[in-house]
Amino acid sequence: MPTRPKLRRRRRTKIIATLGPSCSTPEVITRLFQAGADVFRLNFSHGTHEDHAARFAMIRDLEDRFDRPIGILADVQGPKLRVGRFGGGRVHLRTGQRFRLDLTATPGDSDRVNLPHPEIIEAAAINSTLLLDDGKLRLRVVHKRADALETEVVVGGPLSDRKGVNVPDVVLPIPALTAKDREDLEFAVSHGASYIGLSFVQRPEDVAEAKRLIDGRAWVMAKLEKPQALDNLEAILDLTDAVMVARGDLGVELPPEEVPLAQKRIVRLSRLMGKPVVVATQMMESMMSAPAPTRAEASDVATAVFDGADAVMLSGETAAGQYPYEAVNMMDRIVARVEQDAGWRAMIDASRCAPESQTAGAIAAAAAQVGHAIGAKAIVAFSASGATALRVARERPESPIIGLTPNHATAQKMAVVWGVHAVVTPDVHSLTEATHRAGRMALTEGFAVHGDEIVVTAGVPFAHSGTTNSLRVSTVK
Repeated sequence: MPTRPKLRRRRRTKIIATLGPSCSTPEVITRLFQAGADVFRLNFSHGTHEDHAARFAMIRDLEDRFDRPIGILADVQGPKLRVGRFGGGRVHLRTGQRFRLDLTATPGDSDRVNLPHPEIIEAAAINSTLLLDDGKLRLRVVHKRADALETEVVVGGPLSDRKGVNVPDVVLPIPALTAKDREDLEFAVSHGASYIGLSFVQRPEDVAEAKRLIDGRAWVMAKLEKPQALDNLEAILDLTDAVMVARGDLGVELPPEEVPLAQKRIVRLSRLMGKPVVVATQMMESMMSAPAPTRAEASDVATAVFDGADAVMLSGETAAGQYPYEAVNMMDRIVARVEQDAGWRAMIDASRCAPESQTAGAIAAAAAQVGHAIGAKAIVAFSASGATALRVARERPESPIIGLTPNHATAQKMAVVWGVHAVVTPDVHSLTEATHRAGRMALTEGFAVHGDEIVVTAGVPFAHSGTTNSLRVSTVK
């Protein structure tokens, strides 16, 4: 059977590109996909439902034209904590002065401002830190009343209307999902979003609430942007389907020297638990206005690839930057080049997790080992829910992974998973039929030629999720 032309990535680490004003036409989105975008992110902090519905339609049309599953990440806004307005629109806070944050709605001045979040006032304690305007200003609580916080300005500077407030050392009794988020979530899921990006995660209960609302219709991608989430990291990872290292917001509340260590810890534990992990924010920020990244940014992308992250993400670079195509193309080039390096493979192997202590995990580990031993051209994972492909991807095998599924939604979800080339194919009913189908798909998708060997994993009986228990080596005929 001749190989038909198919779009196949020559790298394992996936790329997420955010859509926005710079890339909201079918032509530009098509170029981003051809340049290397595997997943498109829709940021619900901006735009109307009509805007996002149009982008959903463009992506699904693109998917049909290229006959490739494309993931869509719907990133809901989460609670936004902000100060109120000032009488003159702007004040300058001096280091060492006293400044009050209160519940009074009148415009503020250089001595006070409205803080329309009683939860912060209630949760803060003496010596708690408040960060304003993305951490540019730092306040310390010196006195607390029922309706106000008296603070000392530790780091001063200009402060204008509606700037953000961060409270890094306090767990806030605020749900991760606002009323707006619930509407956006339902809209996104009803339009076929593959993943819901969940902001402001502090506790596992935040993930549990989102999963209850989604009810299996999409994967939850918990955005780790609060220090409190790091205190509950294992419990959060246990519940979520995927995770994002949201370094921009995390970097506001953590000291800069702690952010790289947090990133490595999250990636390492996510890999151990078999949860897809995305490294995001400011990866190539300079490409907002320049056609090439800085050398430091290229190294940042490379570090995430060396760590074994499932995906790297572009935010403003594609959504609002002047060079969206160049940003995706450059990220694709960096990722592909790193993965061609012998040192990358050595680091991936050195950081490989021990096999999970159950049958499905042992089969996935064995598939990777057998694939290495025989030089298999592919590991073909049959997976109705995506669980088998996830387990094989956890092993970071040398052989490419072909994820075969009868469910189009599952194929779209696998677009973010390391090394998985997802294909929608009719269900099979026996291991013999699965082996024949696997060989045919490896051939037609361009992974193998006649006479090559492949490894096939599946769960028997078929069509039962979570039953990965079979492994077979087959020669492509």
